[in-house]
Amino acid sequence: VVTLYGVFTNHYSANGPSRCLLLELLDISVSELLLHSSNQGCSMWMIQHCARDVLEALAFLHHKGYVHADLKPRNILWSAEEECFKLIDFGLSFKEGNQDVKYIQTDGYRAPEAELQNCLAQAGLQSETECTSAVDLWSLGIVLLEMFSGMKLKHTVQSQEWKANSSAIIDRIFASEGVVNSAIPAYHLRDLIKSMLHCDQGKRASAEKALCSPFFSIPFAPHIEDLVMLPTPVLRLLNVLSDASLQCEEEYEDILEDIREECQKYGPVVSLLIPKENPGKGQVFVEYANAGDSKAAQKMLTGKIFDGKFVVATFYPLSAYKRGYLYQNLL
Repeated sequence: VVTLYGVFTNHYSANGPSRCLLLELLDISVSELLLHSSNQGCSMWMIQHCARDVLEALAFLHHKGYVHADLKPRNILWSAEEECFKLIDFGLSFKEGNQDVKYIQTDGYRAPEAELQNCLAQAGLQSETECTSAVDLWSLGIVLLEMFSGMKLKHTVQSQEWKANSSAIIDRIFASEGVVNSAIPAYHLRDLIKSMLHCDQGKRASAEKALCSPFFSIPFAPHIEDLVMLPTPVLRLLNVLSDASLQCEEEYEDILEDIREECQKYGPVVSLLIPKENPGKGQVFVEYANAGDSKAAQKMLTGKIFDGKFVVATFYPLSAYKRGYLYQNLL
């Protein structure tokens, strides 16, 4: 969940004094990731990462009795410093059993019971049943389905066909030849999404139960596209060293010093690693003090010529780097 640093009043607003929230600065949103996926869908690593992080956030919120009530790709952002996805925008949130917001959730991510309640509220009528935390699970189910398919599903989920048999449409999406991920056994993800998209909110999986899905026991590795899109404090440089450079100790030390000097132009370097053996042989790992410095370095080093070769710069999971876990092939 996004961190709130403080609250202050802006007395110089055109419309009079206004309350302002000071929140931590986060990075790219799932909405932007979907745009960059070019209708190909996100990697299973990214879907799993996002699903787990958001479910943990929802489990915490729901345990405290709160409903987010506006979960959508634009409200899920990547934290470069903490290396996780976080929920933002609690403008429609409410305490379960004490709902003071009549119109909740965004078109395309709205649960059936919220749709009914919103219609009644607009007509000035009171709904017999209040919305619960189950509306958040519905929204997340749609978000994950969009991440898998790479398609916006607003018109699909509003169709009569969806209302008649949403399960069949989900099956069709997972079986589609146009979905890159369809070659990966994704049955657990499909079943997880289905458990969140029951029309009957009473049958919908809770966040805690969803976290127990077998989908989260499958180890996925990130694609190189993931590591370009999701900033971390660690930078990985490819196409820098040749095998000959690794074998000659004197040349290796000179290159190491040159790389350190170049990388320090963008911020303090906490550590630098160049493995001489697989996995990670010849790759350069540069750990910065913060993700801001790492982002600046990635921008400036990508495409730079080093020793006659074009450098490829991606980010790298800090948690994996700290454990000494180096992915050999992320393509």
